[in-house]
Amino acid sequence: MNTSIYNISLLDLLWVMIPVAVVIVVYMRWTQDKATLFYALFRMLIQLMLIGYVLTYIFDADSPYLVILILSIMLIAASMITLRPVQKRYKSLYFHAFISIFVGGFFSLGMVVFGVLDLNPWYEPRFLIPIAGMIFANSMNAVSISAERFESEISRGNGYIDARATSYKAALIPIINALFAVGLVSLPGMMTGQILSGVDPLIAVRYQIMVMLMILGSAGISVAIYLLLLKKDIIEN
Repeated sequence: MNTSIYNISLLDLLWVMIPVAVVIVVYMRWTQDKATLFYALFRMLIQLMLIGYVLTYIFDADSPYLVILILSIMLIAASMITLRPVQKRYKSLYFHAFISIFVGGFFSLGMVVFGVLDLNPWYEPRFLIPIAGMIFANSMNAVSISAERFESEISRGNGYIDARATSYKAALIPIINALFAVGLVSLPGMMTGQILSGVDPLIAVRYQIMVMLMILGSAGISVAIYLLLLKKDIIEN
């Protein structure tokens, strides 16, 4: 099996900017928003270029304290980004988002690190940081969807129980769709990356099963905790 990786030059990356340019034009014309998408793309480019250098340093440093610091920064950033679509933001919401992603994320992360992979050392950054990133990102997206939907349902006059049910179901739609589609419609990121790097597809499948399960578990738990924490706010208000 060929284990080589195709080298992608910066110039070659411009090809994928063609469909992106189409999206930008449609987005600007239909939404009249001329800043958000450009800002998001700019941040993505800067953040990925910087993280490339940061990860190189972290991998060489081999320090558990540095890994913990990176995970903390990732968690704080995720909890702040979570509430971006919410109109009425108050301080306790950020605390709810942080707690929900922290508990749901680290619970699933612990199962993977100490159970499935049994990493030695446990803070092996080449595994821990990418896996934590997938967990936090998917939990963040799920909580974000639930937060926006919950606010919308409450504003329509629905009660907490109905709003919670609708929000929880909506938050898990992307993940449930991914469960239906994986292997049939799509080969997800980790599996694709491993196959491209020459890993046996059967081994890549096991890793992808692990990823799908940890994403469902972490996102589902995070959303449940967030919605439960909101109950106190509803009662107080």
